[in-house]
Amino acid sequence: MRLVRGMAALAISVALTSCAQPSSDHAAAVTPNAVMSSGAMKEPEGDSLRRLRLLTSDQYINTLAYIFGDDVKVDANFAPLPRTEGLLVVGASKAGITESQVEQYQRVAAAVSALAVDRRHRDFIVGCAPADAKGADAVCAAKFLSAVGRLLYRRPLSDALLKEAVDNAGETAVRLKDFYAGLQLALEGMLLSPRVLLVADTAEPDPMNPGRQRLDAYSLASRLSLFLWNAAPDDALLKAAESGALQTEKGRTLAVDRMLASPRLEAGVRAFFDDMFGFDQFTALAKDPMIYPAFTGKMAADAREQTLRTVVDQLIVKKKDYRDLYTTRETFLSPMLGAFYGVPASTWVPYEAPAGDPRVGLLTQVSFLALHSHPGRSSPTLRGKALRELLLCQPVPSPPANVDFSALENPDPRIKTQRARLELHRTNPVCAGCHKITDPIGLALEHFDGSGQYRETEKGAPIDASGALDNRQFTDTVGLGQSLHDSPALSSCLVKRVYSYATGSTMSADDRTTLEYLDTRFAAQGYRLPALLRSIALGDAFVTIRNVPPPAAKTASLSAP
Repeated sequence: MRLVRGMAALAISVALTSCAQPSSDHAAAVTPNAVMSSGAMKEPEGDSLRRLRLLTSDQYINTLAYIFGDDVKVDANFAPLPRTEGLLVVGASKAGITESQVEQYQRVAAAVSALAVDRRHRDFIVGCAPADAKGADAVCAAKFLSAVGRLLYRRPLSDALLKEAVDNAGETAVRLKDFYAGLQLALEGMLLSPRVLLVADTAEPDPMNPGRQRLDAYSLASRLSLFLWNAAPDDALLKAAESGALQTEKGRTLAVDRMLASPRLEAGVRAFFDDMFGFDQFTALAKDPMIYPAFTGKMAADAREQTLRTVVDQLIVKKKDYRDLYTTRETFLSPMLGAFYGVPASTWVPYEAPAGDPRVGLLTQVSFLALHSHPGRSSPTLRGKALRELLLCQPVPSPPANVDFSALENPDPRIKTQRARLELHRTNPVCAGCHKITDPIGLALEHFDGSGQYRETEKGAPIDASGALDNRQFTDTVGLGQSLHDSPALSSCLVKRVYSYATGSTMSADDRTTLEYLDTRFAAQGYRLPALLRSIALGDAFVTIRNVPPPAAKTASLSAP
């Protein structure tokens, strides 16, 4: 059966690195191209890697919601992707598909296809009625399957694929004496197709640059839509690909500007920052209920939502400087967060902390504070490490295997504060190197306990929140936020993360010129995120493709065995 064949293809553990990642001898060279005014700096030449990757669970769910409507709900718990260079989206190029994942995809496909053709949805979704509801109707089946297949496959179906789907629908309709049962089975097969679940870049010769390759129009549409909307292309974007307009400077500019002006941009921005901030870790976050009884699963969900709402409001709605996220007093509070912060809130409401309030910027929100703490206590080291790695793109080495943690796990009761306990590590030569780059910034957040609750003292001793970020001294949390705001590494890290997210490619030393160009461009644009997104999406490197031959043993096929 063709459906079974499609599932068998999925069961292959796909070595996605075969098409997506450079070998040790081939580093990714990526260079974005902005739409620039006359006299602006010239963009260096560059390209991005041709890749094959798995749709993330959110991209899959968002795509289904666009095609079938928000009321066709998907109840899925897909396996996590590997995080690569700080991003799950980049890790999607290395993900495999296990047998259990195939079963999960099959359950989702069966549920969605059943809902799409049930009596409540069929008139709207199918869009045609069969001549005989108890038999096959190739005309109506072809009309529906070609339309929905074009959106699922992110390009028009070939004649062979469409005929296969229509034949499947007809055979089942005759056997079960139910046209819609046949349509359901054919749609389920499409939803399980590797061509739907995997995003494969297709290249073609670039007529404007002989000897170079570019994404074909449909692959470009997919890359744009997954980048800006975190979903597959909509009808208008596919039409721009079909007409060839998307491969022109004017056509791509119109498409990108339309996407940036769309309300769907919010979903794309939320997805990027959720990935960059590592918020997938919230699914496993737990606190000791005896120590932090106010911190519940609902609190964790609201904390995550608070930060994402703040990001969207500051960067997309108000179009503010990205760096201001770490100094702003503006945010949103839910009733639960309001009670936690000591501020009345009957529903989600905007909130601005008064002058003098220690909660300033994202670092003082519960999401960052609780996520980077232990179940029963705060952790300046974890918080400092997260700040370095997530926001400044500065990896912190793992602790040596022979480190003695007894001073922290079973502390001397006479030592009251984390600052005093960590001093033991900073005086240990084995530990000092890492702690010197994490603790001075992590200790600035010690006024907040392991759940994010504010406190003046720890075990009766006053808390010293002074510290330094790269030789810039500060006395409190507000000073930390300002020092982070003023650090050139903050904006450089965002540029690197956004470009990696957009192309799914890792960065290397060969990208130095590109990143310097982007950093300068981002600064000239006032550190506005929409401008950075536009520069990348309209860049030559976003569409120009470089192939890296994979090791033969790692090559995987999308076709059924």
